[in-house]
This record gives sequence, C-alpha cells and structure tokens, in this order.
Amino acid sequence: MSTAQGARARARIEVTAAIKDEARRQLAADGAAKLSLRAVARELGMVSSALYRYFPSRDDLLTALIIDAYDSLGESAERAHEAVAGAGPLERWVTVCEAVRHWALEHPHEYALIYGSPVPGYTAPQTTVPPAARVGLLLIGIVRDAHHGPGGLEELPPVPEDLHAEADRIAADLAPDLPPEVITALVVAWAQLFGLVGFELFGQFNRVVEEREPFFRHAVRQLGRGVGLR
Repeated sequence: MSTAQGARARARIEVTAAIKDEARRQLAADGAAKLSLRAVARELGMVSSALYRYFPSRDDLLTALIIDAYDSLGESAERAHEAVAGAGPLERWVTVCEAVRHWALEHPHEYALIYGSPVPGYTAPQTTVPPAARVGLLLIGIVRDAHHGPGGLEELPPVPEDLHAEADRIAADLAPDLPPEVITALVVAWAQLFGLVGFELFGQFNRVVEEREPFFRHAVRQLGRGVGLR
C-alpha cells in the first residue's frame, strides 16, 4: 500500500469512527428511532452526500452500531470468562452473566439498541447474527464442558411431549451434542438473563429490588443450576 493509500485508509477509519460516535450521542439523546444521517452530518460539519459515502442509509449506520454493540458485549463477556477459565462451570457461568450486567450498566443506550424496543422500519440483516450469538455461544460452551466433564450435568426434567419436535430442532441448530432438555433450559436461561438485566436497566426493579448486585448474582446462579450445572 502506498503512502497516499495508507493516509486515505486512516482518514476513512477516523471519519467512520467520528460518524459512529456522533450517532451514539444521538442515540443517547433521542433514541434509535430518531437517528438521522442528515443530523449526524450536520453535527460533524459534513454535507449529507459525503456521509453517504460511508453509510448509504440510516439502516446501514444502525447495523454498524448494532454489530459494534454486540461485539463489545461479547468481548467483555469473553474477557471475563478467560479470567476464570480454571474455575468450575457454575462460577464461570455466573462470571459471564455478571459481565453482561456490568457492560449493560456502562453502556445503557447501546444495550437499549440491541435489547430494547425494535426500531420502526428497520430489519436487522444476517450480518448481525454472529456478533449477537457470542454471549449465547459462550454460555453453551460452559454447559457443554460440564456435560462432557467429570460428573456431568444434573438430570433435568424431560421435555414435554408437545415440545419434543421443537426441542430437537433447537438442539440441532445450537448444540447437537447436548440433550434437548438441556438446550431448552439454556434458551430459557438466556432469555431470563437478559430479562433480569433489562428489568434493572429500564427501571422495573425500582422499589422492588434494592440490593441489585447480590440479587442478580443469586438469580443467575439459580439459572445455572436450572441448566444442570453442579
């Protein structure tokens, strides 16, 4: 790469970062539904036509912000897990869940973007799926290690008959090596994890739960036991 090409590449990276930073500021101030490329361009002193060379539409900018948020959350959870890699599966599970909560409290507007109300008129493309799966795959990995390790998992109740086909489908998609009752319990736990975080972040725990951190730790430990972790 020539010096001129390198300079152009660096300039593009810097402008792209500035656009995203301003878009995040607008998300915090007005919410995702009101995100506007024209408003971003105006705040950055750019003409709209110049910004369109970086993000052709509002949806393209939203997608970039969503992917960044999922990746940031995933990286935080993975770093926390690496720090306790030698611990037992239940401790690793709780650590990952606590990392999710801490990230959400530090990035409330980005959390709202990926786990809050859908943005009217926006449909997330397939490119958002791998980043969105990072936390779920990490939790599945912890349960998989326990399932195949010494002692295995606690025995879980069988899946109801009318759920057999769906449980088999989910297991085939997410973790074919795990029993259907385990993968079904994992999906329930995954939904409850983000429900707990959302309730805290969006105020549903106000005047109900005051000691949020120990309550959360207790709750996610119960979720871990619910998927069979000893």
